[in-house]
Amino acid sequence: MRKHLIFALALALSTLLLAVTASAQAPGPNGAGVGPSATTRSIGSTVTDFTLVDVNGAEQSLAKLKGEKGTVLIFISARCPVVKAYNERMEQLAKEYKAKGINFVGINSNSSEPLDEVKAHASAHYTFPVLIDKGNKIADRLGAEHTPEVYFLDANNRLVYRGRIDNNRDQSLVSKRELTDALDAVLTGKVVAVTETAAVGCSIRRVE
Repeated sequence: MRKHLIFALALALSTLLLAVTASAQAPGPNGAGVGPSATTRSIGSTVTDFTLVDVNGAEQSLAKLKGEKGTVLIFISARCPVVKAYNERMEQLAKEYKAKGINFVGINSNSSEPLDEVKAHASAHYTFPVLIDKGNKIADRLGAEHTPEVYFLDANNRLVYRGRIDNNRDQSLVSKRELTDALDAVLTGKVVAVTETAAVGCSIRRVE
């Protein structure tokens, strides 16, 4: 009787594990799986070209905006207080590294933020272009969840770093600068030591 019970429990557990695995690998509405591996770009993978409209209504592509030595995609928000705390830092980094061949590109994927508000915010704080990710297609493709969240691509559009800019929204308390470290490593031909960190900020408001 005991052997039958153990066998039944083992069978039930196997069935449950198979169901969970199938659910994680099942295709979503766009034919992609719904698990993290389906939406998250892995380090070392190539980000293919995409086209979005900027805050001025002009069509822009990654191929057009990329830097000679790399590109930083930053998911931003016009309302997020964490983004506001990083506005000055993002602009400083963009100016400093543009001179070194790395371009910064802002992407707003928040469905809740109207264009005029996003445009006003971008004009007030950034010299780098800000694109409108209508339908959060690029956020979904890269697996972006927060603002600010960065994706650093090398000259060949290979993803070499993703995550936070640094470790504290209060600039006076920053002790780790993972994005800057990754930028400097690529520029000097070194291996990026830290390739992924957890981005902390506001959740991207996706289309429901």
